[in-house]
Amino acid sequence: MPRLISVFRRILACCDRIVSISQPHVRPIVWGKASAKVEFGMKLSLSVVDGWSTIEKMSWSAYNEGCDLITETQRYFDREGCYPESVHVDKIYRNRANLQWCKGHGIRISGVPLGRPPKDPEVNAERKRQTRKDEGIRNAVEGKFGQGKRRFGMNRIMSKLAATSETVVALIVMVMNLQKLLGVHFLRCFKGTMSFLMAINERHSLLRPKLQRLWDWRIEARFALPLRCF
Repeated sequence: MPRLISVFRRILACCDRIVSISQPHVRPIVWGKASAKVEFGMKLSLSVVDGWSTIEKMSWSAYNEGCDLITETQRYFDREGCYPESVHVDKIYRNRANLQWCKGHGIRISGVPLGRPPKDPEVNAERKRQTRKDEGIRNAVEGKFGQGKRRFGMNRIMSKLAATSETVVALIVMVMNLQKLLGVHFLRCFKGTMSFLMAINERHSLLRPKLQRLWDWRIEARFALPLRCF
């Protein structure tokens, strides 16, 4: 009986089955979360460097995204001309192939290393501090996803076709980068304005004693004049 059941299950399996008539390209993605065990949508691979977001891959298939790390890091090398000092990734990217590849290229990958923890308490404490720091840096990626969903409607894309949906996602990421660019220019203008005001204040602070003496001399000269001059 178990053998017959297993054969029956294999027969019922259907690759790329349609779960939405209006969007036949959408595939179910099993996450195993408590809130939603199965989700429907796109798998978006996003990299963040110094606050700037770059789309690495958009796919409608339910695949293991851990195999994309080497390709995305190599794409970073093609853009910047060098490999990053460290990459801060999710746990799914920490497989043996990625760990060996990053080690061979001198790239530190975030997370707890494989194997037993060191016996030295100082080394173990330093490793924990580095792990917490890496998690804080990696929160920038999660923050970008949250920004795209809450402020720009990335979680409510109404396009029906796969190409138009990918275009909407690309436009949302572009707007987030434009907002970052606007913030950079505003910060530069703010710094320039504050430097100008501080320079003026410093200049007036140097002239203030001379102006005070000139004002005191004017008051003394004014009271020294006859009454008919008032």
